[in-house]
Order: sequence, then structure tokens, then C-alpha cells
Amino acid sequence: MVLPAEVVAPVMVEVGRGHRLAVRRRGDGGVPLLLVHGFPCTSRIWSHNLIPLAEAGFDVVAADLRGYGDSDFAPDEYYDFNAFNTDLTGLLDALGWDKAVVAGHDLGAMIAIDMATRHPDRVERLVILDDSMPELDEAFAAAGIPAGRPKPAVYDYQRRQGLHAEELVAELDTPERRRRYIGEFFGHRMWCPPDAFDADDLAFLTEPYGDAARLRASFADYEVVMGARKLSAPEMTDRPVPHRTLVLVGADQVTLGEHIEEQCAIAFPAAVGPFWVKGAGHFMPWERPEIVNRAIASFCGDLLSA
Repeated sequence: MVLPAEVVAPVMVEVGRGHRLAVRRRGDGGVPLLLVHGFPCTSRIWSHNLIPLAEAGFDVVAADLRGYGDSDFAPDEYYDFNAFNTDLTGLLDALGWDKAVVAGHDLGAMIAIDMATRHPDRVERLVILDDSMPELDEAFAAAGIPAGRPKPAVYDYQRRQGLHAEELVAELDTPERRRRYIGEFFGHRMWCPPDAFDADDLAFLTEPYGDAARLRASFADYEVVMGARKLSAPEMTDRPVPHRTLVLVGADQVTLGEHIEEQCAIAFPAAVGPFWVKGAGHFMPWERPEIVNRAIASFCGDLLSA
């Protein structure tokens, strides 16, 4: 459970004309570190990381993506990698950062991968906190890596959120139902070990999703995945990432892909890892924050000492 002292309150930062992100920050003046959340999270998922990483010497920032948490909704209706990264590079500009170490989880990991290709000079190095990686099907096949097998029972939510978002939001017609739906991703969907989150954790993490508009906005990325929403620009996740990259993967989740080590060697040629973190599922920043914090500080030790 998050203690009150660990919760860093967000402030609103303008990242484009009249467009703001909610930003949680600690360690002003340290090594720039941007933390990017995914679904079904907000910047609250980094509550156990902000202060320890700041104490390690980082200027650490966790922002709510557009439409999530306390951030403004998309002013242009776009919720894709280019749109998210337009906001995040605008945030770097607003903070006065030329570049940053970028750590991403879930959707945030794919946004970080896209940023490293779309804006390579803005990314110092990458930290990937799951098995996300560039989409290199042809390169993987050429290396003899079998194609992954779909898991329809695990990913049934993708079809509903991506193809029937309006109907799903209409079904979830009270704050309690909306929050319970999001809470399922921390529970019986097996994204993490049993009892990784207690009732207080879930109350804190799901609170923003009580709002129907916030829940609806979070489904937009799945509409992109399912081809039901237009892109503001093509995604840039179709090539290896040359940046130094730390990859940590929670071992205890049913959502993991296959052949991660072999794929990682191609997708991240300068990778450290992947390292498997036992006792953690998909939500490693919350489940095993001490390992995440120490790993990031070690990976960036040269930057911190400089």
C-alpha cells in the first residue's frame, strides 16, 4: 500500500499551446529521467519509484499521458505513439531537458521505443520494464524465431476495447463498475501474482478510471491496435533500437510472449538483459520497486557519477 508520504502530487505543465500534462516530479537538478506509464495505469504506478530514484541522483518525472489521470484530453482526438511523443518531447522542452533516460512500462514501453526512433537525440538510453520490443516479424523469422501464438482468453479485452469501446463504456455505467473493471487487470486476469495488490492499492490505482471519459480515452490505444482509429503519423516501431537499453521482465504473468531473449538480441542490439524478476508480474514498478530502482541507478551509474 502507498503511504501518504510516498505520493508525489501532480502539477500541470503546458506541453503544447493550451495543452497540459499532469506531472509528478522529484530531484530537480539531477540526471533527467522520464517515467512513462501504460494501461491500465497512470503516473500513480510510479509512486514507489519517484522518491528513491530522486535520492539516487535523478531528476525524475512521471507524467500522465494525454487523456489519462489528471492530464488534459487530446486536443486533436489522437491517442497514438506520435501524439503521445509530441506531448512528451514538449514536456522535455518545458523542463529544459535536451534529452533524458526514458523508462517505459506496457504502452509506455512502446511509446519509449517509438520515441527512441522518432526522436533519437532526445533519448539518452532506454529502460523497458516488460517484454515490449519493436515489431520485427521479418527479422525474427529470418533468425529462425517462431512467430508468437495468440492467447485469445488472455486478450479478449483487446477486441472489446478496440472494436466496441462505446458499448463497453455504456455497460460500465457507474464509477464503481468502471473501477472494478480496471481492477480486474490487477487481479484475476493473471497479469501479476495473486494478492500483489490489496484493497487500498486498488482504490488508489483505479480512482482516476471512475470517470467515464477517462476510461473511454484509455481505450483509444486499443482502437489503434485494432485498426479502428486513425493515426496522426505512422508508428515508428519497425526497426531495432540502437540505444543502450536495460530490459527487466516480470516472470510471474500469463501475458508473456515467447523467445524473448532471442528477440531482444535483435530488437535491442545494445541491450543489458533481459533479466527475469521473480515474484513480479506485469506491474514491476509497483510489485518490486526496490529492484527496479536499484537496476535503473546501476544502469545509469556513469551518468549519476558524472
